[in-house]
Amino acid sequence: MAKSILPVALACLCSAALISAEADSNCAARSGAGVRWLRVAPSSEHMAIDRWCFAVGAPMRIGGRPRADATGGPVAIVSWNTHVGAGDIDGLVTDVRAGRLTGGRPVTSFVLLLQEVYRSGDTVPSQAGGDGRWASAQRPPGPGGKRDDVAASAKRLGLEAFYAPSMRNGAPGATDEDRGNAILSTMPMSELTAIELPLERQRRVALQATVSVTLQGRAPLFLKVVSTHFTNMVMHHVWVLSESGRLRQARALASVLPADGPLVLAGDFNAWFGYRDAAYKELVRLVPPPSSDDRRATFGPMRLDHVLARLPEGWRAATRRATTRYGSDHYPLVTTIEPPPT
Repeated sequence: MAKSILPVALACLCSAALISAEADSNCAARSGAGVRWLRVAPSSEHMAIDRWCFAVGAPMRIGGRPRADATGGPVAIVSWNTHVGAGDIDGLVTDVRAGRLTGGRPVTSFVLLLQEVYRSGDTVPSQAGGDGRWASAQRPPGPGGKRDDVAASAKRLGLEAFYAPSMRNGAPGATDEDRGNAILSTMPMSELTAIELPLERQRRVALQATVSVTLQGRAPLFLKVVSTHFTNMVMHHVWVLSESGRLRQARALASVLPADGPLVLAGDFNAWFGYRDAAYKELVRLVPPPSSDDRRATFGPMRLDHVLARLPEGWRAATRRATTRYGSDHYPLVTTIEPPPT
């Protein structure tokens, strides 16, 4: 092991389930103030997971533009796998705001729960040492041959953002990118949490945040939102047997989610068996599906992506699948949440 990596490796070895920013974990220590770090993998997997951690940058938080607190229309929650920057986030946001994805009803307040976003630049380590791990580079071109990293998208759109990398996107020296999940919001976010899932083929980090939803004439709704991305394979290339890996990750995630209170849990579940997939069935035991759910496929002929929503009594959630992929290989799912009539 390279001498420069040894102190990092020693700092990563921690078996605690809950790690603060001051604890003896390299990933947690680099999270910065205001980010809570949860490890729900067995302690026997921590050393292997930390090898992936060596090669990625720290989690990132970006402040948004000041906005009016109250909204008169529906609040939209969008879950979308952006295919490592190929998805046109700007185009999606334009259509959400215009109401083209919410039945013609314009939206001013929304949250994007994104998977497979990427970040580039000096924040990503240029060297990972001999013990570091990384994924092969995925750099599909988006519309017009362009790709946008998540930081650039959030800043351009004036959205609050929380991003945590799961893995490096390509070898050090070949790229300056990492990739993972993100939450972008027009509304204030707090209680930012990174949840390191059990290790299957690659490292995965789910994100949780609390958004403050303020509707005209109503008390604020403090809604927890979660963006997750489960494994699509176990071992190296065995996708057909991957259901057990997804179930293990889903159970671990469910173990640290709140048992009650408003919660939207969404993401690319990689549910090869759709609504019969074990990971989906595990999570609906904790969070129910929306009362109205568009069940069309989201990736090829399969329904890999899902949205689950637990809301206060009388509130309604309805999910629609977009009619275009916006340059990604997944269709976005758009869920509107609304309070009971006054």
